[in-house]
Amino acid sequence: MNTRDKCGGVLAVLFSALLIVSCDTGNPDRVSGNGPYPYWKKGAGAAEAAGFMKIQVPEGATEVKGAVQVNPQEDSYILTFSTDRTTAAQIAKDLRPEEPLTPWKSSFSPKRELFGHLGLTEPQTLKGPLRASVCPPCVEDDRRRKVAWIEIYIENLSSDRARVYLHAF
Repeated sequence: MNTRDKCGGVLAVLFSALLIVSCDTGNPDRVSGNGPYPYWKKGAGAAEAAGFMKIQVPEGATEVKGAVQVNPQEDSYILTFSTDRTTAAQIAKDLRPEEPLTPWKSSFSPKRELFGHLGLTEPQTLKGPLRASVCPPCVEDDRRRKVAWIEIYIENLSSDRARVYLHAF
C-alpha cells in the first residue's frame, strides 16, 4: 500500500469518526427520544391556555382546568370546563370552523395523553362527543393569528350541561 492510499484510508476513518461524533448529542436520553420533552409547564393552567386561544371562559363555568405541555417545536395548550350546552355550542361557533360541530364517531387511543394530565378521559375516546376543528390563520381569524390549530370537543353531560375540551397549538 502506498502513502497516498494510507492517507486516503486515514482520512476516510477520520471523516467517519467526525460524522458519528457530530450526531452524538452527549445525552443518551436524547438519542433514544426519551429526553426532557414533552413536559408540563409548572404553574401554567387555565388562564394561560385560555389566553393563548383567546377563549373567554364563560361566567358560571365549573370544573375549569387547563395546562401547557412544552414540546420542542410547538407547545400544546389544553383547556376544559363545564357549562350549559348553548354556551358550549356558541364557543365552538366563535372559533369559526369551516365545518360545523359534528358527532365524533371514531374512538381510538390517542398517541399522547393530554387531558389525562387533568384527570379526565381523552375526548377522542368518549362515546358521541361533538367535534370541530379550525386553522385560525386559514379562516382569517386575526384574534388567533398565533394559533396554528384548535380542536374542540363537546361532551353532553346532561340535558342542559356539557363539558368543553379545547386543544390548541
